[in-house]
Amino acid sequence: MAPMVATVEETKYFTGLAREYELRTAGVMVEIPASALLADRVLAHADFASIGTNDLTQYTMAADRMLGSVAGFQDPWHPAVLRLVREVGDAGARLGKPVGICGEAAADPLLAVVLVGLGATSLSMAPSALADVRHTLSQHTLSEARGLAEAALAADDAPSARTAAATLAAALPLHKKETTS
Repeated sequence: MAPMVATVEETKYFTGLAREYELRTAGVMVEIPASALLADRVLAHADFASIGTNDLTQYTMAADRMLGSVAGFQDPWHPAVLRLVREVGDAGARLGKPVGICGEAAADPLLAVVLVGLGATSLSMAPSALADVRHTLSQHTLSEARGLAEAALAADDAPSARTAAATLAAALPLHKKETTS
C-alpha cells in the first residue's frame, strides 16, 4: 500500500511497480484531499483504498495536529472530512473496490457507523475499541448507517454533525442480532 498518494500518476506508477514485482494487490492510502476528490480515477488503478483519517483531517482542515493552538480543527466529524470519505466510499462501491478506514476515527463507535454509511467496507482500530464499536455497529442496519451519515453530512460543523447523528441514532429502534450456535 502506497502512503500519501496525491495523484493518479502516482497511483499508476505504484500499481505498475507492484505488478512488475508480481504483487497480487496494490492499494493506496487516501490521506490527501486531492486523492479523495479523484478517488474514482485513483481506484480505477488501485485494488483498494485505505483512508487515513488522521492525515485526511489534518490536510482538509489545514491544521497541523501537533500544534495545540489548532487542535479544535482536528475532528474527523467535520462535514468537509466526511464528504471526502463519502467520495472515496462512493468510488469504491461503483468500482467494486474495498475502502478501509485507518486512523483514530474508526474507534469512535458512532462515527464508525457513520463511516460505514459513507461506504467504508473495513475499519481499523486499537483492540481496546473493538467491543464497543462492534456492539454499536450491530445495533444498526446499513440503511440506518446511511441515514446517520446523511444527517452528519447536513451539519455545518463537527459538533453539529456528531449531535445530528447521535440524535437520529437515539430515535431509531434497537436491532438485535440473532446468534447461531
